[in-house]
Amino acid sequence: MNANQASTQLTPLAHQKSTQPVVQLQDISLAYDAHQVLKSLNWQLLPGQVVGLLGRNGAGKTTLLETMLGLREAATGTVTLFDQPVQSLTDDNRARIGYVPQQSDLFQGFTPRQLLAYFRSFYPRWNEAKVDGLMSRWALPLDLPIGKLSGGQQQRLSIVRALAHEPDLLVLDEPVASLDPAGRRDFLRELVDQVLERGTTVIFSTHILSDLERVAFNVAFLSEGRISVQAPLDELLDQVKSISAPESVLQTWVSRHGGDVLSKKKLDNGHARWLVRLSTPIHLMDASIEMASVNLEDLFMELTQ
Repeated sequence: MNANQASTQLTPLAHQKSTQPVVQLQDISLAYDAHQVLKSLNWQLLPGQVVGLLGRNGAGKTTLLETMLGLREAATGTVTLFDQPVQSLTDDNRARIGYVPQQSDLFQGFTPRQLLAYFRSFYPRWNEAKVDGLMSRWALPLDLPIGKLSGGQQQRLSIVRALAHEPDLLVLDEPVASLDPAGRRDFLRELVDQVLERGTTVIFSTHILSDLERVAFNVAFLSEGRISVQAPLDELLDQVKSISAPESVLQTWVSRHGGDVLSKKKLDNGHARWLVRLSTPIHLMDASIEMASVNLEDLFMELTQ
């Protein structure tokens, strides 16, 4: 199964409904010195959702994910995982989380065999067959010190560790940054299988937009310390239009037709370009207005400024 085929099969899980969020963040704020990174941020994720988290470098994606997992303490607000405060998660609920950090946190003096044996003792759902299969398929040496592995090998090993106990919540912070294209495809295939088999909730931060298009059925844009937009990707690509015209004309047009204005940009010719999310299709009849579809790169550039 290739990644594009997997995308089609993932759709039912991506839209799975639940009354109980797996992740709930309410009024989260956090600052470093005078720099406000997260600002009264609210976010929730439902079981089975696969969400790609997008933001510019320095926007706070890693800070957000670490705060979500209780690795950083927010100045204000609450984080709840599996209906429990993150600061007081039970051991059982902690064992339901898999995490691949941006920077490898593996024990450099251990061998992969020793590392996996160590973590196996903490997880009752550890799947040894999955571990053996991944280690063999990815040609990872079992008895070489981790410090002597390449960056890509260490990242693969971190992914193996995160998938081994079949988590219900999988948090991935730039998990494929050190992998070549073949390695990224292998990882995405494993991620797809994980979601298909178990309905895992996945948060996937990456700067490689093509990877998100393969596996993320929802995208969330982090801008100015908040989640500015979250929605199914196919829905956004279908509903969001780039509309260019004199600003007064745009204002009148949006008032008449409705729609959610996601961004505004002034152009050199006295016109403006707005990204507008329309709930119903509009047949453009006004020659003074230009309307165009957008792609994921357009959305990223406009919604993460």
